[in-house]
Amino acid sequence: MVETTGGGPGDGAAEVLDRPLPDGVRRRVVQIVSDGFGGLTVGELPAQLRQYARFAPNRRAKFAGNAMASALETDPVFRQRIGEKLREAQPELSGALDSGAPPPAADPLDVAAAAYVLRPAGWVKLVAAAGEEALRADAERADEESRAELERLRTELDAARDHTRAETERLRAELESARKEAESLHRKLRAAVSDVKRGEAALRKAQAEMDAVRAEGHAQVSAAESETRRLKARLGETEAALEASRKAAREGRSVEDMRVRLLLDTVLDAAQGLRRELALPPVSVRPAETVDAVEPGRMTPKDIAARALSEDDPAILDQLLALPQAHLVVDGYNVTKTGYPQMPLEKQRLRLLGQLAQLAAQTGAEVTCVFDGAELAAPVLLAPPRGVRVLFSKPGVTADELIRQLVRAEPPGRPVIVASTDREVADGVARVGARPVASLVLLKRFSRG
Repeated sequence: MVETTGGGPGDGAAEVLDRPLPDGVRRRVVQIVSDGFGGLTVGELPAQLRQYARFAPNRRAKFAGNAMASALETDPVFRQRIGEKLREAQPELSGALDSGAPPPAADPLDVAAAAYVLRPAGWVKLVAAAGEEALRADAERADEESRAELERLRTELDAARDHTRAETERLRAELESARKEAESLHRKLRAAVSDVKRGEAALRKAQAEMDAVRAEGHAQVSAAESETRRLKARLGETEAALEASRKAAREGRSVEDMRVRLLLDTVLDAAQGLRRELALPPVSVRPAETVDAVEPGRMTPKDIAARALSEDDPAILDQLLALPQAHLVVDGYNVTKTGYPQMPLEKQRLRLLGQLAQLAAQTGAEVTCVFDGAELAAPVLLAPPRGVRVLFSKPGVTADELIRQLVRAEPPGRPVIVASTDREVADGVARVGARPVASLVLLKRFSRG
C-alpha cells in the first residue's frame, strides 16, 4: 500500500512505506550510504554519523549500519546528498529510475535500494516488489535445496538397503558355517573333557602326595631359617651396640677436649685483651695513682660517649672481630643476594669467598661460610680460600639450621658473630649467645677494604 502526504501526484518524496524495509534492500541501502559517505565533508554529515567519518566503507557498513539507515530515513538533506553521490556513481540506473522505467535486467534489490535513496515517483512499489521478489527467490532456492536433499537421502537409503541385504546374506552363510563348525568342536570337546577328567584324577592323587612331602620339608626349613635369623639379629645388635659405645667414647672425649681447650684459649686471650684494653700496668697500683686528676691522653666521659656506633656502621664488625678467639659465621647466599643478586650463583660464591679471605687475613679471626645445599643441582667442586671454612648443608637440612648447629657447637663464652639479614636466623643465634650483624654491615666492611 502507498500513502501520499503533502505534494501532488508523482511526488516520490511524499510516499512512505507501510511495512519494514526488506532485509536485502536494507543491506544494499546501507552499502550505498557507506560508499557515498566518504565523499562528504564532516560538516555535511548528520551529527550522529560524524564519529564514523574516518572508518573504511566496509567497517562503516558493519558498525554504523543502523545509524546510517536511521539518518537516511529522517534527514532529507542527508538523503539528498547521498542521492547525488549515487547519481554520480550509477548514472544509468539513476536516469532510468527518474524516467520511471528501471532496467529489466537489473537486480531488483539494487533497483529497490536506489529507488529508496532517490525517492522517484513509485519508489514504494519498487521496494515492495523487490521484497516480494527476494522472498520468492528464497522460497524457490529453499525448495530446490529440499528437493536435492530428498533425492540424496533416497539414493543413500536405496544404497543402504542393498548393502544391508547383501550383508544379511553373507552373515547367514557365515552363521551356517559357524554352526557346523561348532557341532564338530562340541564332539571333540566332549572327548577331550573325558580325557581331562581321567588325567585330573591321577594329577590330584600325585599332587596330594607331593604336597605332603613339600609341607614337611617347608616346616623343617622354616624352623632352621627362623633360628638363623634370630641368631644373626642378636649378633648384629651386639656388634652395633659395641661400635656405638666405642664411637661415643671416642667422639665424646675428642669433642669435650676440643671444647675445653678452645674455651681455655678464649679465656686466656680475653684476659690478655682485657689487660691491653684497660692498659693495666705490670706493677701494683701506687698510692699516687689513686689521686683524682686528669692526665694527658686519658679519655674523658665525653670521649667514651663518642665511641657509640650505629648498627649499620662496619666499625662494629671490626670491634667484634678484634675480640679474642672471635668466630665469624656467614650466611653465604643471604649476603650475596643482598649485595650482588644479579650474578650467577657460582660467581656469587667465588666473589664472597675472595672477600672473606681478605677479611680473615686482616683480622686473624676464624671465618666459616655456610651455603644452602638445596640451591645446588650437583655437588660443588672448589678449593676453599686460605683462612675460610666453606660448608654446604646436607639434603633435608637448611643453611639456617646448619648455622644454628655451628653456634651451638661453640663453648659458652667464646665470641661468635653471625652475618645474616634473615630475622629468624638472627633471633635464633642470639638466643644461644651469638652476636648477629646484618649482611649489609659485612658488605660495607668489604667495600671499605
